[in-house]
Amino acid sequence: MVGGLGAMLIVGLVGCEDKGQNQQQKADALNQGQKNGAFVIIEQTEAGGYTIVDEFPSKDTRIVLRMNDGTERILSQQEIDILVKEENVKIENGTSELTNPEQASQSQVSNGGMGLGGVLMSSIAGAMIGSWIGGKLFNNQNYKNQRAAQYKSPSTYSRSKNSFSKAKAASAKSASSKKSGFFGGGKKSTAKRSFFGG
Repeated sequence: MVGGLGAMLIVGLVGCEDKGQNQQQKADALNQGQKNGAFVIIEQTEAGGYTIVDEFPSKDTRIVLRMNDGTERILSQQEIDILVKEENVKIENGTSELTNPEQASQSQVSNGGMGLGGVLMSSIAGAMIGSWIGGKLFNNQNYKNQRAAQYKSPSTYSRSKNSFSKAKAASAKSASSKKSGFFGGGKKSTAKRSFFGG
């Protein structure tokens, strides 16, 4: 009987632990998603093109557009979706400045820079929002070359990359520290258990 009682206790504890770990993993995933946004400021140039002037990690993704007349506003989700879809059509047709070097050169001469959709897709936020475009961009050498050029300066691009790298490292460190402790669930999770509770 003692053996049976011990086995029941172990099964009960393991069941509780599995449930606790699943809940913790869901919470970690939710927190990870909440930190995976980007705040991007895009500025219209005097010549009519666009450039990324600042970009950093944020809970939510927000795109601020500054016009060359001094006004600024936050792009709505509908506007962002339209820009991404329009850029996708250009990518499919081979007319996107992101993937076609000749098109990028023409835009530089005629518009003083890339269009709003292209600049948006060059940003970290663009990679998140337009992740469904996937390999069309990320495996394209011209996209890799053009991406850095859409930032106002090399230091802006470096600062953006560093801030997102640090945010990713901090998020990974936070997630791993939560999994340490008794049965990998942390000391707090064991203290609240009842004898047979789950």
